[in-house]
Amino acid sequence: QVTPESLIYRTLLNYEPSPASNPVIIRNNPAVIPIECHYPRRENVSSNAIRPTWAPFSSTLSAEERLMFSLRLMNEDWTSERPFTGFQLGDVLNIQAEVATESHVPLRLFVDSCVAALSPGTDSSPHYSIIDFNGCLVDGRSDDTSSAFITPRPQEDMLRFSIDVFRFAGDTRNLIYITCHLKVTPVDQAPDPLNKACSFNKARNTWAPLEGTRDICSCCETGNCESPALSRRLNPLERWPGRRFRRHDANGKVLA
Repeated sequence: QVTPESLIYRTLLNYEPSPASNPVIIRNNPAVIPIECHYPRRENVSSNAIRPTWAPFSSTLSAEERLMFSLRLMNEDWTSERPFTGFQLGDVLNIQAEVATESHVPLRLFVDSCVAALSPGTDSSPHYSIIDFNGCLVDGRSDDTSSAFITPRPQEDMLRFSIDVFRFAGDTRNLIYITCHLKVTPVDQAPDPLNKACSFNKARNTWAPLEGTRDICSCCETGNCESPALSRRLNPLERWPGRRFRRHDANGKVLA
C-alpha cells in the first residue's frame, strides 16, 4: 500500500511446529503472525541519492505546457531590458529570446523564424523575413546589414541576435510587428539543419553556425532546410501549431 508519507508492506508469518519425538504429543501450537513494515517515502536511504535526468511519462503531459518562452528588447550591453521609446533608422535592435524550463531536462533554445509585418501575424502583406529556414538569419545576407546571432550564447536556454532597424518602403506607418517562432531541443542533441542558429559571415562569404558543424547551415543558401516528408505533409501556415515545445511570440516595434 502506498500513502502520501509511506510505502506499507504487509505479510503473514506462518509457524507450523515440527512433530515431537513422540508423534502422539505436541509441545507447541501453530501460529500466524501478521507483519507490517512502513518505509518513509520522503527520506534518503543511502548517501548516494538518485538524481534522475529524465521526466517520467506521468509528469510529461503536465510539464509540457509549462515552458515559458519570452522575447525581449535589450539595451546596448545586454544587461537589462530596453525601455520601449522608439527607434531611428541606423539603430540596432538587440533581441533576447529565453525559455524558463522549470524542472525540465536541460534544453537548448532556437529561433526558428522571425517575420516583420505592419500587423500582428505572419501572413499579412507586406511582410519581411528576418529569420527563416529553421534558424537562418537571412536579414544578415543583405549587403547593407550587420544582423547576426550573438556568440557565444550566455546560456543554453537563451539566444541573442541583433538586427539593423528598417521600415517598409512606401508606407508611412511607424509601428512594425515582429513575430518569432521559438523552439527547444534537448541540450545533448547536436544541432542539425532543422535546429540551428546560422549567421552570414560577409568577410568569408559563407554561413556560420552558432554551434555545430558548418554543413548544417548550407541549406540557408538554398532555402530548403526542412525534410521532404514534413514539407509535403504541412503547408507553411500549418507548420507551427503553437503547442508542445514551440512558442509563437510577437514583439511590437516602433521604427522611425
